[in-house]
Parts: sequence; structure tokens; C-alpha cells
Amino acid sequence: MKPEYKPFVDELIELCIKEDIGDGDHTSLCCIPAEERGRMRLLCKQEGILAGIEIARMVFDRLDPDMQFEQILHDGDRIRPGDVAFYVSGRLRSLLQAERIVLNIMQRMSGVATRTAVYVQQLEGLHTRVLDTRKTTPGMRVLDKMAVKIGGGENHRMGLFDMILLKDNHIDFAGGIRQAIVGAREYLRAKGKQLPIECEVRTLEDIDEVFAAGGVDRIMFDNFTPEMTRQAVAKVAGRCETESSGGITLETLREYAACGVDFISVGALTHQIKSLDLSLKACE
Repeated sequence: MKPEYKPFVDELIELCIKEDIGDGDHTSLCCIPAEERGRMRLLCKQEGILAGIEIARMVFDRLDPDMQFEQILHDGDRIRPGDVAFYVSGRLRSLLQAERIVLNIMQRMSGVATRTAVYVQQLEGLHTRVLDTRKTTPGMRVLDKMAVKIGGGENHRMGLFDMILLKDNHIDFAGGIRQAIVGAREYLRAKGKQLPIECEVRTLEDIDEVFAAGGVDRIMFDNFTPEMTRQAVAKVAGRCETESSGGITLETLREYAACGVDFISVGALTHQIKSLDLSLKACE
């Protein structure tokens, strides 16, 4: 985990505990003796890419540091039905409190990683890399981003704070591409910040405007056809990074990548996923 991610993850785990346990797991408290101990295993029930073990360990440790964690598989491993990812033992109350929190996190993260891996496979042999977007579950972005990396994809910006991305609305409200780019540079200079600047373009002519304004770190081709993308990449001619975005599906991904674009951003990596089937059950 990147060090800058840890505060987000710690805060998310606290929220998960608060919303699920509240003032106590009264079901376990009423029928499970306080010091009764046991063991559980994380069973994989579907093919895919495993993700979230690192976070699961943090959940167990936060709820009860005395729990013992025996890891068998690792984040990024390809799994099949019947595989056991880990065993965990400790107080039964602690295990039961952690069960749903761990499963919710790992099932979603594994779903994102699995879907990402499918897109990455489509790009095999090409230099283009697939990126995630900000189309994430509110509050869980850091886990979605981690899962994309585990699945072999790359992360776009984390949020509005770590990159300047001049999109259509920014450009229109600013009065045009030149005004938006110049404004971005002046802002960064005034604030003493060093952030990459990316600018969205909607036509081939917009590319000329970007370079007339002095250029940026990356140009995003928004809703271009494959033929337009090919022409756009040729027009940019390596002067900055290039990215395709908007309406690109798994079926059209490779066609766009073959145009020579550096990145393709795909919102479906995180907002159209199916959680992977995992279970956390008692065992000997």
C-alpha cells in the first residue's frame, strides 16, 4: 500500500466498523462466551483475481490485535473455486464482528481486480495502458484504485487535488482552451504547486489550440472515433502523453489502443463491476 493511502484506509475501516457494529454486536454478545476461540477460512468460490487481503489483515488487527492470521494466497493471485486465501483464529466474537466487513471489502476489490485484468489482457502486446477514473463508490475510492492496480491496470488521479484535468466544462466556463491552460499555469505558479496538467479536446483542431497555448503534460481525446484517434496521435507526434476516453468498451478497447494512444481510461473498471463470490466460514 502506498503510504499516502493509509490515512484513507484507516478512516474507511473505522467507518465500516461504526456502521456495522455500532454500540455492539448484540447477536454475538448474547450467545457467544467472551473468551471462546475458534478458526475461520476465506474460501474462494469463483474464478478471478484476489484482492483485499492486505486490508483484511488491517480490519482483523483493528478489531482484535490478538487474532492470528495465516496467509496462504496474495493480492493479485489468480484464484479458482475451492482455493483458501487465508485462515484466521482468535476470539469468536472478534471473528464474527470482522466477517461481513472483510467480505464486503474483499468481494468488491476482487471484483474490480478481476474486471481490470480482463481489460489488461485485451491490450497484450501493445504499449497502451488502461486507467481507472473517479467513477468510484463514494468513500471507497482508495480501495477501488488499489484493486485496479492489483488487477494490472494503472491509476488516474486520485481526486481533484493531485492533478489538473481541464475538461469540457472547465474549458467552456474559462472561455476556451487557451484561457484554461494559461489560467492553470498561473495558478500553479502562484500557489507554488507542481501538478501535471491534462487537457481534454473534442476535435482535431483543439489539439492545435493546446500547443498554441504552450502545451500540457497530457491530452485527452474525448469521444473520438478510432480514425480520429489515429489522426490525433499523429498530430500530437510524441510532444506529450495521450489518452482516449468516452464510450470505449471491452470490444473496442484494442482498436483504440492500436491507434498508438498511451492510455485509455475506462469508468467501467469501478462502476460496472460484479463482486467476486467469497465466503468466510468456521473450520477446524
